[in-house]
Order: sequence, then C-alpha cells, then structure tokens
Amino acid sequence: MTRRASSFLVLLAAVLWGTTGTAQAFAPESAHPMAVGAMRLAIGGGALLLFVLMRGKLRKGKGWPVAPTAIAAASMAAYQPLFFSAVATTGVAVGTVVAIGSAPVLAGLLEYIFGGKKPEHKWWISTSLAIGGCVVLFTHPHDAHLVTPTGVAMAVGAGLSFAVYTFVSKQLINGHAPEAVTALVFSLAALFLSPVLFMYPLHWLAETAGWAVALHLGLCATALAYLLFSKGLTGVPAANAVTLALGEPLTAAVLGIVLVGEVLSPFAWLGVGLLLVGLGVLSHPSK
Repeated sequence: MTRRASSFLVLLAAVLWGTTGTAQAFAPESAHPMAVGAMRLAIGGGALLLFVLMRGKLRKGKGWPVAPTAIAAASMAAYQPLFFSAVATTGVAVGTVVAIGSAPVLAGLLEYIFGGKKPEHKWWISTSLAIGGCVVLFTHPHDAHLVTPTGVAMAVGAGLSFAVYTFVSKQLINGHAPEAVTALVFSLAALFLSPVLFMYPLHWLAETAGWAVALHLGLCATALAYLLFSKGLTGVPAANAVTLALGEPLTAAVLGIVLVGEVLSPFAWLGVGLLLVGLGVLSHPSK
C-alpha cells in the first residue's frame, strides 16, 4: 500500500471518529448518553471481536496479561459515558475538542509519572495551550451556547480515560496484533458497561433514528474506524498519523456548527482554537 493510500485511511478513520458527537445529537431525546455509549461498545466491540476471530488473530502472540487488559477495558468503558455526557451537556464542538485535546497532554503526564519518560519541550508548550483553552472555556461558560464547566470537566475526564487506555494498550500491543488488542479491550469494556443497558430505557432503539445512530456509532465510528486506522498505521510514520488524526476534532467542530446549529461565542472560539493549536504543536515531529 502506498503512503498516500495509508494516509487516506488514517484521515478517513479520524473523520469517522469525529462524527460520534453529531450522531448522538440526532438520536431520540429518550436516548440517555450512558445507554448510547454502552450500545456503541456492544456493537463495535462485537463486530471487532468477530472480525479478529475469523482471522485467527486472538490465537497469535503471547498470553494476555490480566491487569493491563482489565485497566484498558475499564478506561474505555469510562470514556463512553463521560464523552457522550460531555457532548450532551456542552455541545458537540466544544465537548469533542476538549476531550481529544486533553488526551495527548494527559498521556504525556502519565508517561512521565508511571513510565519515567520526561516530556519533550513541545509537550510543555502544548500543555500550556491546552490548559489555557480549558481555562477560557471554564471562565466564560455564559458566553457560548451550551458551554458549561460541568460539561468541560466531563470532557477532560473522557480525555483522561482515553489517555489511560492508550498508555496501557502500548503494553498489550507489544505481544499482540493491534486489531486483536482493540477487539478484546472493546469487548471487555462492553461487558463492563452491560449493566447500563438494564438501568436505562432502550425503547429508543425501536425508532429509525435510534437504531441508525447505534449502528453508525458501533459499526462505522468504532469497528470500521479502528480497522482503517490500524491498517493505515502500517504505511505512515506515527507522527504523521497523529497529525492526520486532527481531522477528528476538526470534523466534530464543523459538524456541530453546520449540522447541529451550535453557536460559539468569540471566547469559545478562542478556547477551541488554543486546544487545536496545542494539538498541532504536539503532533509536529521533533527534529
């Protein structure tokens, strides 16, 4: 596969990820964010697990370490309700950008604390920009449609959950195929969230919009997106992949404004802009 084709796959995966918040906005009003997240994992994890079982990926590699696998699954399970609740509370554009913008910053902090890896200079610059963006969103919540401190806090919590998932998954990928790791972790995360399906009503799935959103989130924005991303990573450098993944918050911001009709004030734009610039700095390859 050519480098251009690999780059296209990574970018397409990022665009698919960027549709998650907008998709939830079109779900029936009775669809609780917790239930939406649980259904996304149930469908996406099941599809990924079936795919890797058909290809025999789970039988290859070393044994599965219990603790890292459980931690990765628990963090991915926590990400779902936090992210969808943040989007429902503070809007698609802000919720997604804060969650995605805070994740690499928090991942760098985890690597420093638990891995002893000292962050590079660009990480400090990116962190400062990301914190500045969050401060702007926290201190001027009344200036933007739907932007609330609670929603921003849940988005940061989602970013932390994803950072933990990424940090722990690196240990699993050393001995297993990336798609096998993703399939197993997502399937276990779906089991962790399965009690949610009995706590909240699911009659919204009987509506056309309900099952359409659930299938899109599970099959397209999860299973297909992660398969495209893992395939694309084989042909592009990691730094380029991270830059291309910026298509996710950009897609979410554009869809939130164009399709959902969200209105952001100048202060909200400033906060979102600082987060996006911070992501750009962090994704720029070091010399």
